[in-house]
Amino acid sequence: MEDLTTFSGVVSIRIYNAITNETKSEQTIKNLVVTTGKTFIASRMSGASASVMSHIAIGSGMTAAAVGDMTLQTELARQAMSVAGGTPSSASVTYAATFGAGVGTGTISEAGILNNSSGGTLLARTVFTGQVKAAGDSMDVSWTVTAN
Repeated sequence: MEDLTTFSGVVSIRIYNAITNETKSEQTIKNLVVTTGKTFIASRMSGASASVMSHIAIGSGMTAAAVGDMTLQTELARQAMSVAGGTPSSASVTYAATFGAGVGTGTISEAGILNNSSGGTLLARTVFTGQVKAAGDSMDVSWTVTAN
């Protein structure tokens, strides 16, 4: 019997006023686990020393996500993220990061998970309807990747 494991993900994005906490926009989007991400997962299973995923990046690129992507199209900011899950009883990992006021401002339309504060390996990328993040806004990104 052949068991083909696939990876999928869902990204939740919330932009809100950093002072009043009033939500300005919310969106939930599916993502694409790219080829470099699948290679990264395989290397970690074989004990390779690749750095763990550590950052979420946001950008303004509008080109559709493709399996060959290695970076965001137009990265605006990158933040360290928290990680939950990935235990023997869980087939998913949830990553989360907050982009505070003044960080990554503009129309945000893409996001990615990477394993370095600059450069690094791209695990997953998503492109979505642009959301305006003004200088006084914060943005929460929660990203769950699941082995199916």
